[in-house]
Formats: sequence, structure tokens, C-alpha cells
Amino acid sequence: MSNYQVKELITEGFKTVYCHGGETNAETLIFLHGSGPGANALSNWKKALNALSSKYQVIALDLVGFGSTELPADLNMTFWEWTTLRVKQVLAIMDHYNIGKAHLVGNSMGGVISLNAVMHSPQRFDKLILMGSGGGKTSGPTPEIVRMTGFFNDPTIESFGNLIRWFMYDETVLEDDINDIIRTRYENIMRPEVRELYPKLFPKNPAEMLIPPSALRRMTNQTLLIHGYEDQFVPREGSLSLLEHIPNAELILLKQCGHWVQIEKSDRFIQLVDQFIDQRNHQLALI
Repeated sequence: MSNYQVKELITEGFKTVYCHGGETNAETLIFLHGSGPGANALSNWKKALNALSSKYQVIALDLVGFGSTELPADLNMTFWEWTTLRVKQVLAIMDHYNIGKAHLVGNSMGGVISLNAVMHSPQRFDKLILMGSGGGKTSGPTPEIVRMTGFFNDPTIESFGNLIRWFMYDETVLEDDINDIIRTRYENIMRPEVRELYPKLFPKNPAEMLIPPSALRRMTNQTLLIHGYEDQFVPREGSLSLLEHIPNAELILLKQCGHWVQIEKSDRFIQLVDQFIDQRNHQLALI
């Protein structure tokens, strides 16, 4: 049984689909998924939403360009314009529920959006949890990222299955679910409108993903960086770079873990999120 509901809301002129639970709880966690092929809110955050909705209001949206959220009328946007539109999606949902300030949990591209949200409206966001986040400097795109962004150069189910498995250090943690995930996400990304749009969602210059150090050092938010040590899509150097510039940041590296910490190390991830958000209470318990 799910502890959340799937809902719809008109944001910026198009319908956003999102998961919502724990509405009566005082603090709000907003979960932002990555840009992997076929990504959406549920594929990234299902277990975390169920576990954390008993204590927090939880919201996970299908970011525009992904999942079941409608596409805007104008698709001719730069990467930065897509990013700003996704930030406005988040703010529209917050306004709908009269949420003055929320915590952000961002995975990969969701981390980039989280950091841009803080630049856009710093007064609306409190703590940041960035998991396998983009935005930090690395030595350049990995072969796995090149295969992902160029997926439609060879859009077979076999190629897609390999790509999904590469997101993890050990896909056997998903047991039989891995084949269902591959099939469902493949069906999604092969939809004609998605197939045409997906390659356009990435910047032509990978440096556009980077958050300027001048911006990072001005972010006073308490920030928890979580990274799979064996992440082959966003190398751990990216989080080390963010750690260098964000003043109030800490980093946790998890061995035998790839890009999907929330799936491969789900129990540990949920524990880390809860401890970090509820840090004051945990500190009191130690006294």
C-alpha cells in the first residue's frame, strides 16, 4: 500500500504530475529526479516516499520533459531555460500548498535543479541533500554519460538494458524488478514525443551543467552530499568539487554503490535523509 497519492496541478500553463504524501506534517521534503532515459518521480523515489511520509510532507514531481507531466507549448528552450522552468514547477507546487520553505532532495540533474532553485529563490529553501549530483566540476563526461545522452544512436532494448544496469554497482539488489524497470522505462522513452525531445534536453556544452563557484560559496544552506563511490555517471569528484565551495556542506561516500544510492542503499539513504533533516532532535538525543 502506498503512503502517497499521485496528483495533478497546472503549473506554468501545463499539467504537472506529482506524488504527494504526509500533507499534515510540518516540514516538507521535495524530491527531484535525474535525467536518465525514462526517469520520473516514482522510479527514483518510491521507497523513500513511503518511508518518510509518516514524518514529513513529501512531494516528488515528474519534472517537465519527463514522466507524465505535460510538455509546454514551446519546446525550443536552452538547457538553462528548461532548468528555470523546472524551478518554477517546484515553486508553483509550494505556493499551491502554502509551503513557505522546503528542503530539497536532488539526484543527478535534480541536484543541478536544486542548486539553481537556491540561486533563483534562496528564501524558499532550507536544507539541501544532493545525491550523485551534477553541478560540480569533473574531468569531463564519462563513457556512460556519452552513451546515455546519445542513446538514440542505437535505441535497442538490449542497449537500454545495459544502460540501466550501468547506473548501479550491482543490479542484483533489484532482483527480478530490474527487468520490469527496463521494460517500463524503455516503453516510456520510445514514445514518439519523448524520443524526439530527449536529446534536446541536454546542453550542447557540458560546462553549462556547472554551478559557478561564485554562486556556491554564497549558499549558506546546510548541505548533505551523498555519493556512490563507484558512480560511473557523475564521478565522486563532482561532489568533492561541490564540497570545496559550499560553506556548510558535508560529504558521505558509500562503497559498492553506483549512481542510484536511493535504490542500491535505500535503507541507508532514508536513514541519512531523516538524520540530516531532523538533526537537532538527533543531537538532543545524544546529550
